[in-house]
Amino acid sequence: MVDVGRARKLSKRIGTIVASAIEFEIKDPPLAFVTITDTKVTGDLHDATVFYTVRGDTLQDEPDYEGAAAALERAKGTLRSRVGAGTGVRFTPTLTFVLDKLPDTARDMEDLLAKARQADAELARIRQGATPAGDPDPYRVMGAEDVGGGPEANNVRDPEDTYDRDRPED
Repeated sequence: MVDVGRARKLSKRIGTIVASAIEFEIKDPPLAFVTITDTKVTGDLHDATVFYTVRGDTLQDEPDYEGAAAALERAKGTLRSRVGAGTGVRFTPTLTFVLDKLPDTARDMEDLLAKARQADAELARIRQGATPAGDPDPYRVMGAEDVGGGPEANNVRDPEDTYDRDRPED
């Protein structure tokens, strides 16, 4: 039986151990720019997927994804040993490292939203002094006098009409 709560706790613990080991214990220069974002563990607790992102040296510098992936593969054995020592489970899960595309996707979505806001602002600027080509109100509003026949034609009851005539006389 799969214990989802145990898998979730183990997942968080593995993420913490791997992030701490990358930051403080493993001295590989490409790993200096790696951030662990999430960890998922299978229901049988035998396999763990560790999601990571890579940032560049500076704001203008492109991240070195290949170098980070190679450094994580080199450190996989050491990291698995740390996970085994830190979790105390009978079987230490295998580690698989996957580049997390979520930050890049979010950045792309923000760029698209900024373009949409800019297009909306441009349209509002253009529309600001515009006037309609035809009538100002092209839709005809029909009132009771336009239909003909008075309120009965529109199924509107006259408020002064009483219901006394509908009652039988005593």
